[in-house]
Amino acid sequence: MDDDQLSRVFAALAEPTRRDIVARLTVGDATVGQLAAPYDVSVQAVSKHLKVLEDAGLVSRSRDAQRRPCHLEAEVFDLMTKWIERYRRRAEERYRRLDTVLAEMDDEVDGATTTNRSNPRERGAP
Repeated sequence: MDDDQLSRVFAALAEPTRRDIVARLTVGDATVGQLAAPYDVSVQAVSKHLKVLEDAGLVSRSRDAQRRPCHLEAEVFDLMTKWIERYRRRAEERYRRLDTVLAEMDDEVDGATTTNRSNPRERGAP
């Protein structure tokens, strides 16, 4: 998946109606009319949403006699997941390094506190 397609996918999914359409297509293929039914918008408006999803590669339409069912292209989600996973792993590694640094700092503070408690002269005692 190239960066342009990835941008189109994320842009397409940024709109709530399109995310809902994608969620409904996970159950099975549907016609534009079936997809438009729950919305208070025209079939043409839903067709425009589907066009954006098609351009992003998330949805395809086929011809089945008189029907033109919309089909979710699930492999695009696999590509998105791989892209997201790569950056999740990088972020996780940065957090692990930060945890290590913070633990080392905490150990240094604890060590200094223990030393001060065990040696009265370091606390300023006579």
